[in-house]
Amino acid sequence: MGIYEEIASNKRKSYLLVFFFLVFIIFVGYVVGFFYGSGYFGVGLALFIGTIYFLFSYYGGANAILALTKSKEAKKPKYTHLINTVEGLSIAAGLAKPPKVYVIEDTALNAFATGRSPEHSSVTVTTGLLEKLNRLELEGVIAHELSHIKNYDIRVMMLAAVMVGITVLLSDFLLRSFLWGRGGRNKEGGQLTIVFILLGIGLAILAPLVGEVMKLAISRKREYLADASGALLTRYPKGLADALKKIKEDPDPLVDHANKATAHLFISTPFRKSKKSFMKNLFSTHPPIDNRIKKLEGM
Repeated sequence: MGIYEEIASNKRKSYLLVFFFLVFIIFVGYVVGFFYGSGYFGVGLALFIGTIYFLFSYYGGANAILALTKSKEAKKPKYTHLINTVEGLSIAAGLAKPPKVYVIEDTALNAFATGRSPEHSSVTVTTGLLEKLNRLELEGVIAHELSHIKNYDIRVMMLAAVMVGITVLLSDFLLRSFLWGRGGRNKEGGQLTIVFILLGIGLAILAPLVGEVMKLAISRKREYLADASGALLTRYPKGLADALKKIKEDPDPLVDHANKATAHLFISTPFRKSKKSFMKNLFSTHPPIDNRIKKLEGM
């Protein structure tokens, strides 16, 4: 499969996952509403909470992420080369304006992009990345992050994170209602009511887990897409492949101020390496780095 075909395929799969994610949240909302007497009320409640949560995340999420990761704005002359690299590749990518540039004081080799749109975005790299990568490798990483911005991955991932948050809120509300025996005005309906109650308990327990798995699946798809788009931007896939090799061999990949809420943003998982297993892969924020390197080297 060529670069353009892979980009198109990953986009279709990602949006399909978001669609099913939205359907899943509406279904959870309906079950909450059914328990309280009106399924439509539950759907409306889910959409209302989702709107408020989305607006907060949309306008304040990026700044919150930068604050959580202790990112500091990169300024000349100390980071002239980094700023010039971002600006030059932004022009090549056709971005209307270059994203703001930030740096994290950390020896780990990592980077991420965030924001609500290409016009309101930023790229952050660690000082360890700047020290260990050569010019072509750094360009590969920056191109990867700019691809996240150009492809609106930052918005897709924000939307996925918002939907996970809504799912957690609704399922927690539903579970507390069952545990404390409150609400539940839907007393009639016989076997159908019992079925919905059992289904509601199951959803309350499993919904956050399913939501998180779906969000991480979207994240993994977007990483492959950004690798392909970044290679297309620089016309030199080997630069990013070599950078990923150095990131893979980093003896201390832990980014001190990263957490589970921000891990999916980074170019590689910001936590210490652990043994691979089916469950680890299922809950991984990134696809296997060896697979990414292999795909890049095959371009």
